[in-house]
Amino acid sequence: MSYRLTLGLVCLVLAGCQSPNPYVASSRPLPPAPPHAANTFDASAYPAPPRDFGRYRSWAWQNGQLPQGGALAEPAQLADAVSNALDQRGLRPARNGQAGDLLVSANVQLERRLQQVRDDYYPYGAYPYGGYPYSAYPYGGYGTYGSAGRYHNGYGAYASVPLVRTYEVEVMVVRVDLYDARDGQAVWSASAETASQGSQGEREDALRESVKKALNGYPPS
Repeated sequence: MSYRLTLGLVCLVLAGCQSPNPYVASSRPLPPAPPHAANTFDASAYPAPPRDFGRYRSWAWQNGQLPQGGALAEPAQLADAVSNALDQRGLRPARNGQAGDLLVSANVQLERRLQQVRDDYYPYGAYPYGGYPYSAYPYGGYGTYGSAGRYHNGYGAYASVPLVRTYEVEVMVVRVDLYDARDGQAVWSASAETASQGSQGEREDALRESVKKALNGYPPS
């Protein structure tokens, strides 16, 4: 009986395999590509080629205008500082109205910063070597008198109390931007700052130092 049942199941399975499949495969053709697809270049699919900084040999002011100055520096002073810094990096100004390899933009502005200064305060009667409340010795002097009046040689016997003071200072911030004259892409962009206090001559020195810092590292290796 078991043999007949098994044989009957096998026959039913074979009969089912020979029956027609009610599902019919069908597909639609893909739509045609747009006419401009063959001429479109996707730059994002490829890494950007390395920039050849060696071909940049000359420069000109962006839009043919001197950089913007301000209360801290005249436009001519900023232009002279930028020109000297570029000259030190092998870049020469374009001559006879020719287009430079680089377009240069620069500006200077005054900004405020918070600066913290730490002083080491010694309580009254504990100044090392008869010094002052704000001492240059952060951890005390070299010898002290104990409670019995004896002199003890040692270090750090005078306890100091750190006192942190916060000041608001004005700084001169110079920004320099370099652009490729052919495609307008940014080649270099950096800023640097120095203290704005001092005489007119000291501010001019600070201006040149800020421009030098902003171009420090150009061309990138």
